[in-house]
Amino acid sequence: MFPEPSTPGPPAPDTPPDSSRISHGPGLSVVSVPSAVPPWALATIVLVSGLLVFSCCFCLYRKRCRRRMGKKSQAQAQVHLQEVRELGRSYIDKVQPEVEELEPAPSGPGKQVAEKHELGRLQYSLDYDFQSGQLLVGILQAEGLAALDLGGSSDPYVRVYLLPDKRRRHETKVHRQTLNPHFGETFAFKVPYVELGGRVLVMAVYDFDRFSRNDAIGEVRVPMSSVDLGRPVVAWRELQAAPREEQEKLGDICFSLRYVPTAGKLTVIVLEAKNLKKMDVGGLSDPYVKVHLLQGGKKVRKKKTTIKKNTLNPYYNEAFSFEVPCDQVQKVQVELTVLDYDKLGKNEAIGRVAVGAAAGGAGLRHWADMLANPRRPIAQWHSLRPPDRVRPPPAP
Repeated sequence: MFPEPSTPGPPAPDTPPDSSRISHGPGLSVVSVPSAVPPWALATIVLVSGLLVFSCCFCLYRKRCRRRMGKKSQAQAQVHLQEVRELGRSYIDKVQPEVEELEPAPSGPGKQVAEKHELGRLQYSLDYDFQSGQLLVGILQAEGLAALDLGGSSDPYVRVYLLPDKRRRHETKVHRQTLNPHFGETFAFKVPYVELGGRVLVMAVYDFDRFSRNDAIGEVRVPMSSVDLGRPVVAWRELQAAPREEQEKLGDICFSLRYVPTAGKLTVIVLEAKNLKKMDVGGLSDPYVKVHLLQGGKKVRKKKTTIKKNTLNPYYNEAFSFEVPCDQVQKVQVELTVLDYDKLGKNEAIGRVAVGAAAGGAGLRHWADMLANPRRPIAQWHSLRPPDRVRPPPAP
C-alpha cells in the first residue's frame, strides 16, 4: 500500500562534487554557493583597484602642480603689475601742459628780437601771370629753423594762403628731421590783379607731428600792396612768431581706459560726448565714434560705436577690447575719431583724440594714469582736435 522509498542515485554529472547545499527547511529553494572565485574575476578586481589608486595619485599630483603653477603665476602677475605701475609713474613725470594751458610769455623788444633769430628764416619767390590771372608763390627753402622735437630737430612743412581767405590754402611736403629744408615747390592762386592790393600772403612754417597737433614754428606775412609784381621777386624773410588763433570748438568726449597686464588686455569704454560741432543743415549731427589701435603709426585694429541720431550730446557707454602684451604697451596708441554719419554722402570727421606714450598733454596724462593704476578703469574728458588734413607723404 505504501510506495517503496527510492534509492538515491549518483549525483548529476553537471553538479560539482564538492558544492555545498544549504537547506532552509521544507518548501524553500536551495542555493548553491561556489567554493572558489574564477581567475578572471580576481584579475578584474586587481586591475580596477590599481586604476583607482593611480587616479587618486594622479589627482593629488595635478593639484600639487596647479598649486605650484598658481604661485608662480601670481608671482609673475605681481612683477607685471609692478612694471606697469612704474611705467605709468615715469610717464606722469614726462607730461607737459597743453599749449592752451600755458600762460602767454611776456613780450618785449628784446624778446621779439631774440625770437627772430631763434625761429629761422624763409626764402620765397613771387610772380604774377597776367595771362592766366594767377599769383605764383614759390617756397624755396628755409634755414636755421627752431628745433621743436625732443631729438633737437623738426619735421617742417609750409602752409600758404592769401588772407582774408584761409580756406583756399596749399601745403608743401613734410621734410623729416631737418632745420634747413629745401622745398622747391610753387603754388598758384587765381586772383584778379586789381584785387591783389587788398590781400596778405601768409607763409606759415609748421613742425609736423603724426600723433598730436602740428606746432607752428613761425610765419612770414607779406602785404601784397607793398610788392611790385612787374618783375619776379626772390627774397629772404625772418620768421615771426605766429599769432595765437582762437581754436574752433569741436566738442568734448569722455572715455575710460583699463589695462590688465596679466591678461594683456586693453579696454576702451566710450562713455559720452557733449557740445559737438553742428554738421547737419538742421543744426544737429548723427555722431558715432571710431576707435583705432595704432602700432608704429599704422592702424592695426578698428572698432566703432553705434550711431546716435539728431544729437550734439550723445551717450554711448560701449566697451571695446584689444590684445596688447606688456612688452608692446609702450609702442601702441589709441585714437578716437568722432564722425557725423551721412546716409547719402561721405561721413565727415568732427574731431579726434589720441592717447598713448607718444601723445602729449592730456593724452599722455590719461595713458600714464591708466598704467599707474592697472586693472582699474580711468575715465577722463578730452577736447576734440581738428582731424589731420590729407597731405603728400613726407619726403625721404
